[in-house]
Amino acid sequence: MSTPREDEAELAALLADLDPGDELVHRHLWLIALFDWIRGDARSSEAAVARVEQLLDALGEQHRARARWQAWWRALTDSVDGTTLLSDYGFASRNAFVTELLDRLHQKLLPNSPETADACELFTLVLPTEFDAQWLAALPPETLQRIAQLLTIPADPAAHPPAPSARQPTRWQATLLDAITFCTSQVRAAGFSPEIRLRMSATARDASPFHSLAADFDAVRQAWLNGADVEARALQFRHQLEACRQAASSVYTHLDTHGISVDLVFRLRQLRQRVLRIRALLDCLLDDAQHAHCARLFSHLASVGQEQRGLASLVSASSSMLAAKVAERSSETGEHYITRNRAEYRAMLRNAAGGGALTAVTTLLKFVVLGLGLSAFWSGFWAGVVYAASFVAIQLLHFTLATKQPAMTAPAMAAKLKDITDPTALEGFVDEVTHLVRSQVAAVLGNVAVVFPLVVLLSLALQGATGRPMIDAAKAQHVFASLALWGPSALFAAFTGTLLFASSILAGWVENWFVLHRLDSALRYNPRITRWLGTARAQRWAQFARTHVSGFAANISLGFMLGLLPAVLDFLGPGLDVRHVTLSAGQLGAACASLGWDVLRSAALWWAVASLPVIGALNVGVSFYLAFRVALKAHNVSGLGRSRIRQAVLHRLRRAPMSFFWPAKEGLL
Repeated sequence: MSTPREDEAELAALLADLDPGDELVHRHLWLIALFDWIRGDARSSEAAVARVEQLLDALGEQHRARARWQAWWRALTDSVDGTTLLSDYGFASRNAFVTELLDRLHQKLLPNSPETADACELFTLVLPTEFDAQWLAALPPETLQRIAQLLTIPADPAAHPPAPSARQPTRWQATLLDAITFCTSQVRAAGFSPEIRLRMSATARDASPFHSLAADFDAVRQAWLNGADVEARALQFRHQLEACRQAASSVYTHLDTHGISVDLVFRLRQLRQRVLRIRALLDCLLDDAQHAHCARLFSHLASVGQEQRGLASLVSASSSMLAAKVAERSSETGEHYITRNRAEYRAMLRNAAGGGALTAVTTLLKFVVLGLGLSAFWSGFWAGVVYAASFVAIQLLHFTLATKQPAMTAPAMAAKLKDITDPTALEGFVDEVTHLVRSQVAAVLGNVAVVFPLVVLLSLALQGATGRPMIDAAKAQHVFASLALWGPSALFAAFTGTLLFASSILAGWVENWFVLHRLDSALRYNPRITRWLGTARAQRWAQFARTHVSGFAANISLGFMLGLLPAVLDFLGPGLDVRHVTLSAGQLGAACASLGWDVLRSAALWWAVASLPVIGALNVGVSFYLAFRVALKAHNVSGLGRSRIRQAVLHRLRRAPMSFFWPAKEGLL
């Protein structure tokens, strides 16, 4: 940490080196050195503010240094256009994750040159740290006033010729006017783009707020330059900006119904951010006698620069747009998996029993595939085919597979949290959590209660017909060992929960792609398809595809992940396996049938039985947690909102714990 004397000596050396006649690169290097001195050790905003005041004092006392400074500042602003900084800094030029990732890696790994006329590049070099945003925000009004007096110079008369009785803008004010003009043109261009315009609500499109936006700002500009009363025109311009923002927001209603495009979400977010930038620039122009808005603007730009260069912020923004793409579509298919009353609970038990019955056949076919002695890859591949076919059959017969639901139902519940501050919405969400947990209890009980005895019966029937059980004694012992509670079953169950989540993400993406490209409409009305299938059959196929596309994607992808991924990972090294509660119960039934009644005396059996609740809980918990995090990100629920959710769920758990396992009579909760 430097002493006041050392700071004074460094400042004297900096001012001695100040030369307005220097080349562009040397002027920029001097500015970088000045801000390095202001920043100091970047530990205290107060210390940085004190150095700024020390600089102002020195320039106030040293008239020659002040004259050199003003000449240097004029040369700097002549060579660097600040309009680009104010209008474009912090906005990505395109929605291309890989390209943007490479650009940010280049910025981090490759050195930047101060030999530039780009104000955005220079700003990044001068204010490279988050600390810069902090000390800029901490500048007091008196200091801001002194800075403004030091930096204020008249605008270029060639660009802004004075008119009779007109206000002559400063260079900073002229830059603000141009920046607002550029931002306004960007907002209008985005609003007029066919991707956004055609998806607006009819009301917003008829109101056409983007048409008069430029004219409204021109009225503000002319009134301000002429020294007239600008308040009414500025209010009209602000209203028009808000109307443009509302019109763009109406596009989200279309996206919810007709599919979500990541590129379109990117454009809408950019449009909203530009509207906010225009408001900030307008405040700096019209209502900034104390220059607080200017300080806030530059502090914001310094923070934006950090986000623009950060890899984590890029991943966060991209994942947020991807979350919005998949969560909304999953919320539609997830609703019917939640039971809300006793009748639906009993129906879930029946459907789960049917799913357990089909899974018993799946267990038999899996052991048949394993008995073929194929290589690891092909054994996993055909196991995946068996799983996928079984899961699709369960879907088409309207049965239920335990743990398959939560990854699809979490977005459905998160969609109810668009207003987290509403106590009614929060209470409704907690109701949905209890419904989901009860649904999982019913699904797991229905699956396990049927699959275990049915696999035992199948094994006994197979033994009676062929003289051999489904698996031999050695494989049965291996099943017990692989399912033991003290083994890796918990880790593998959590990994399986991740696969359940991944299948739901893929399902959401496929359904969104199907809807976005209007394939159901193409199947229903395309002339070539209707000539081939006939109108009635094309209608049925389109409806069938629209209803089942998400389920097919989820079930087929999950089947191949459960069957093939362990073989691939074993080849690569991690050696992760899968543990699904229903499939594990079926394997346990086959092992018991192979060893006979004596197995009841085996401790290995009971260790394996004890692992089934853990496997089920981890399957459900991990898949639900991951999917719910995606849904929260899609709806931009903050950390405070998540805390409210957690407290509300814990309160319900303390007040009515049994509501999570059995539906209460209506009206009791």
